[in-house]
Amino acid sequence: MSVKLLVADDEDIIRRGTAKYITLHTDRFDKIYEAENGQEAIDCILKYQPDIILLDVQMPLKNGIDVMHETAKAGLHPIVVILSGYDEFKYAQQALKYGAKEYLLKPARAADILACLNRLADEYFGKEEPDTIEEESRQGSHLVAMAREYIAEHYTENLALTDVAEAVGISGGYLSTLFNQELKCGFVDYLNRVRIDRACCYLEQNYLKNYEIAYKVGFRDEKYFSKVFKKVKGMSPKEYRSGKR
Repeated sequence: MSVKLLVADDEDIIRRGTAKYITLHTDRFDKIYEAENGQEAIDCILKYQPDIILLDVQMPLKNGIDVMHETAKAGLHPIVVILSGYDEFKYAQQALKYGAKEYLLKPARAADILACLNRLADEYFGKEEPDTIEEESRQGSHLVAMAREYIAEHYTENLALTDVAEAVGISGGYLSTLFNQELKCGFVDYLNRVRIDRACCYLEQNYLKNYEIAYKVGFRDEKYFSKVFKKVKGMSPKEYRSGKR
């Protein structure tokens, strides 16, 4: 069953970032609307009647409690998830009394917000299973593509599987499984290949020393760099530099 979602928050980064993250990571929500203040949220609710609302407590024009009041007066009863800061806890308590189903404390991770929304959608509208194995595969390929893009941007850092998994919004174990399924190699092997490919470019330019290249591409030890290089390329960095490639 398709579910309509409203994200109401006056902070552009939170509102747009959350909506984009949800769009990228699930097809569960048929429509995702955005509102940047309480009055706009009310107008959107009356017009589109979303099934679930992610509602900030403190917004211009009307706050989250006002939005819930107006919605109930109109005879609409969407599922409400409250977003609130520490100093707004009393408002969050009021919202829970008025029927809000969940309370998330700012700053909330996008992955936690999505997990909460998915759980509520499953609970109130029924679980939605992937139609086909191909659909699961497509979603897995999309997540791997996002992970590869993140690695391409951060391979020079002290990068761990958990860092990439968090950036993509999934668990480290699931990302590891996807790498083995999609790329036929583990996370570390893939990261090393990216680093070694970049190291080859520096070696071909022939103006940096091996230890400088090692640090530039994310290795913290020259000996380990040489060991990995030989494993990936079948020769040492020195041999590659000399043209034996």
